[in-house]
Amino acid sequence: MRKRFSALPAIVLAVALCLAPGMASAADLTVSAAASLTDAFKALKVAFEKANPGTTITTNFAASGALLRQLENGAPVDVFASADQKTMNQAAEKKLIVPATRVDFVQNSIVLVQPADSKINVKSMADLAKPDVKRVAIGNPATVPAGRYSTEGIALAHLTQALAPKLVPAESVRQTLDYVTRGEVDAGFVFATDAKHAAAKVRFVQDVPTTTKVTYPIAVIASSKNPQAKAFIAFVVSPEGQKILGAYGFKKP
Repeated sequence: MRKRFSALPAIVLAVALCLAPGMASAADLTVSAAASLTDAFKALKVAFEKANPGTTITTNFAASGALLRQLENGAPVDVFASADQKTMNQAAEKKLIVPATRVDFVQNSIVLVQPADSKINVKSMADLAKPDVKRVAIGNPATVPAGRYSTEGIALAHLTQALAPKLVPAESVRQTLDYVTRGEVDAGFVFATDAKHAAAKVRFVQDVPTTTKVTYPIAVIASSKNPQAKAFIAFVVSPEGQKILGAYGFKKP
C-alpha cells in the first residue's frame, strides 16, 4: 500500500488514506518525506514504532514538490520532510505547516554517477560535454530539489548550454537513480545518499559543488491533530534518530 501512495494523485491519496477499510484506525501517524529519505525513514519508522508501542506510521515518498501539491490538495498528512528549503518555504507561505516545529535535520550533497558497467569514460563533469555522452539524467528542477541543486552545479561548471539537449528529466531523484542503474542514460546527478544506496550499480564520478547548501527541513502539518507528530520530529533529531540517518549516509545539519 505504501508504495502505491507515492504515485497516487493528491486527491486519490487523500481519499485512500481517509476511506480505505481499517486505514484510519491503523495509521496513527502519516509522514510524507522526500524520495531520497525512503530507506532512512523506513528504518526510522521501525525504530519509532518500537519505542512507541501502539503507534503505527504510514510513510509516503515522492519528490518534495509533488508532496507539496498533495498537501495543497488536502492530503491528510501529519509530518512533512523536504529535501530543500525552497519547498518548505512554499509550504510555510501557504500556511501548511506549524512554523515553530520546523527544524533542519540532515545535510546531503549532489554527486555525478555513471552506470557501473558503462563503456563511456566520464572522469569529470566536463566530460559530459563530449559527443559520446548522449543522455544525462537529472531531476525535474520544477519539482525535484536534487534537480535544482544539480542545475546550480551545472551552471557553476559553465555547462548549461552544452548539456541542455542531453538532459533527461525525472520525476524524483530515485527515478534519476533508476535511469542510471538500468543503463538508460550515460550519467546522472543524484544525492550522495542515493549513490550510496546503489553503490554496486553505479560508478562515482565526482562531487558536484552547488551554490545552495543541501539541507533538509522537517515540520508538523498545520492541519494535524496528532500529538505524535512532534514526538516523531523529536525522535528524528535525537541522537538515536541521527545515528540511523547517518547509517544511510546523511550528515548532521
